[in-house]
Amino acid sequence: MRGEVASVGKKQLRRLFAEAFGTFLLVLVGAGGPVVAALSHGAVSRNAAVAAPGLMVMAIILFMGAVSGAHLNPAVTLGFTLRGDFPLRRAPAYVLAQLAGATLACLLLWAVYGKVGALGATTPGAGIADWKAMVTELMLTVGLVSTILGTASRAQNVGPLSAVAVGGYIVLAGLWSSPISGASMNPARSFGPDVVLGDFSHLWVYWVGPAAGGAIAVGIAWLLRGRGGDAGGVAAARGNLSEHQAT
Repeated sequence: MRGEVASVGKKQLRRLFAEAFGTFLLVLVGAGGPVVAALSHGAVSRNAAVAAPGLMVMAIILFMGAVSGAHLNPAVTLGFTLRGDFPLRRAPAYVLAQLAGATLACLLLWAVYGKVGALGATTPGAGIADWKAMVTELMLTVGLVSTILGTASRAQNVGPLSAVAVGGYIVLAGLWSSPISGASMNPARSFGPDVVLGDFSHLWVYWVGPAAGGAIAVGIAWLLRGRGGDAGGVAAARGNLSEHQAT
């Protein structure tokens, strides 16, 4: 019995490390693009800066999605939880791991490059009201979480191609909307730069919008496919670390 408990604990630590490390890599690229653009006087274009996070997410899903589900985003964790694919008791630890990974990435950027490029902070564009940026983030996150839940369902589980779908969506969203809201779609992505800079003036935009968008996406998934909790969705949300009944 004690050995089984220890095994479960090790697997949970692996999952949390995967979420922290994956989010670290995502934010390192997402926030690092604007930082390097500022240092290099614009050598990193907007198109490159919005494509990089999508490509990174694709790589992370492919190389360690089976460990933790590669949520990398509190809005995704919320969506999987509300859908019934992910246990509520695990959600707080996942979110904390994601926030920690995002913060560590921005601390590293600060230590190496200084506080240039606003450390890649996501803020509403010039002349864009906070509420407009929030609605934009909500709409973008509806699409993102719908893509994730849809490719994870039993009816349309596309295996490794889900990484292409999710990464591609992130690039597409950034290409058309980054001048409006920064196309964060991820509270952790926005939290990292803000906490290091000590500026939380717009952070609510990037929590309220993605959280509401994730919840709406769950409702859309229910209308399209009925109840969640199917084998494909559960495997995608929790990873494939076997632990008998302790999932």
